[in-house]
Amino acid sequence: MHKKHIDLLPSYFQYFTTAIQNIKLPEKFTFPFYYEPHLLCKIATKELQEYLKTQTDFKHNFGINPDVKSDEIGKMFGVLVVKNSKNEIGYITAVSGKLADTNNHNKFVPPVFDMLTKDSYFLKEEEVLNNINQQIEILENDVYHLALKKIFKQESEKAKIDINEKKNALKTAKKERDFRRATAEIEMQRDSYAAFKEKLSKESLEAKYFFNNVTRFWEHTLKNINKKLMIFTNQIATLKRKRKTKSAALQQYLFNQYQFLNSAKETKNLTELFAKSTDQNPPAGSGECAAPKLLQYAFLHDLKPIAMAEFWWGKSPNTEIRKHNYFYPACQGKCKPILIHMLKGLEVDTNPMLENPAIGKELEIIFEDEDLLIIHKPAEFLSVPGIYIQDSVYTRIKQQYATITGPIIVHRLDMSTSGLMVLAKNKIAHKNLQSQFIKRTVTKRYTALLDGSIKEDSGEIKLPLRVDLDDRPRQLVCFEHGKNAATKWEVIERKSNTTRIHFYPITGRTHQLRVHASHSLGLNTPIVGDDLYGKKSNRLHLHASFLEFTHPSSKENMSFHKKAEF
Repeated sequence: MHKKHIDLLPSYFQYFTTAIQNIKLPEKFTFPFYYEPHLLCKIATKELQEYLKTQTDFKHNFGINPDVKSDEIGKMFGVLVVKNSKNEIGYITAVSGKLADTNNHNKFVPPVFDMLTKDSYFLKEEEVLNNINQQIEILENDVYHLALKKIFKQESEKAKIDINEKKNALKTAKKERDFRRATAEIEMQRDSYAAFKEKLSKESLEAKYFFNNVTRFWEHTLKNINKKLMIFTNQIATLKRKRKTKSAALQQYLFNQYQFLNSAKETKNLTELFAKSTDQNPPAGSGECAAPKLLQYAFLHDLKPIAMAEFWWGKSPNTEIRKHNYFYPACQGKCKPILIHMLKGLEVDTNPMLENPAIGKELEIIFEDEDLLIIHKPAEFLSVPGIYIQDSVYTRIKQQYATITGPIIVHRLDMSTSGLMVLAKNKIAHKNLQSQFIKRTVTKRYTALLDGSIKEDSGEIKLPLRVDLDDRPRQLVCFEHGKNAATKWEVIERKSNTTRIHFYPITGRTHQLRVHASHSLGLNTPIVGDDLYGKKSNRLHLHASFLEFTHPSSKENMSFHKKAEF
């Protein structure tokens, strides 16, 4: 398409440089939280990536140039295919957050609200907060303040030791007096014993008086030091209260400034959009992602959204898994409440999470006796009922075995993972089998096909995991708050830039094998078909191929194998 009418178009509207005349437009707009990019989005992405490779408009290494030493990491970019008022097809682009310390770029649409505008209220208030932080830092690091803290700590330790010593001496002296009193009562005459008893009472009073004087001495000493310390403590506390109040007010101001449009030109701010969410305060960075920026610009300039996609460009963060040049869905925590509003009025693709992927699939019974079942679960089949879909291993077994008792499910496989599961037919068997899993006496082996070649032949991965609170059910590697997760592995075959591998999970965390395979500190090679941490394919190539455990009744060792069908 020729670049005509360019002066009448919004400045960020871009024509495709690739021929697109024969490409069919999608019937509905992209469901942003789970999608396969439309061909037009792939073409727009390729053109944008060519720009990123050669541009000189800004400086940001993205962590992918080995010749440049930098701590910079990658960024999420987005493309939105649109139709203008002349029915011409083009696209607009955006970057999540700021890039090269600015929101203003020649290629990318502006933010919904630009807090970095020169002399803006945000920058002025941020400067005030920075000044408060500096004042707090000065007070906290004041030489006299630090000296007082050190003296107070030293004197407090001395006081504790001295008071404890005197208290122990007091107890020892009391025991001695009690012994002397008991002995005197037996050996002395009544008049002599009365005088001796009065003497002991006097000794007791003198000891208590001395102990109280020691206590008062230390109280007085520490009080004088603390009085000087409190001058700093009160000033710091006052500044922190002021900072908290100002920070909350500034945050609320920003929430109100982010006004999001939809196709009907209805606006809602962040406060309104997150009012019904679990955490009513929007997560940090809400509204700064590429998707809302793109839709906002389209609605402001009467561009009809056709299809959308987001991709990662550059080095991954240390905690998340972001692969260079991979497409990713919009995040749930930051974007879902916003995009639900912004997509109102558009015909959007069906949420695949509402569709039952297990229709037409059957569970294969591998072994059965009075206590348990060994089944083969197909890929894309829930182990237990979900929020939207009830069909699962649990519900199917309940339907097939009317007399079965107990919880049935002993362990789970991810919906996308195929393989062996052991199920309990009664409560006693369930308790015994579950105990074996908890004690890690069950041997489990998974077979996976990795999207790349692994140089090493075997090893062990130890990366602690926790859920990504802003993008469930994705998991993060987190050494501070994550739960211990360990996996042993060995290579079985290398072929056509893929690696067939056996995983031996020592722990059983959610998405453990998928994260350990894909993360840069793990094997740095995602499992083929991993739509969360890698690229989509016909299925997730992960299979629970081997199970070994002790029978709950006979106590015999039992093992089962089911070869992966990929």
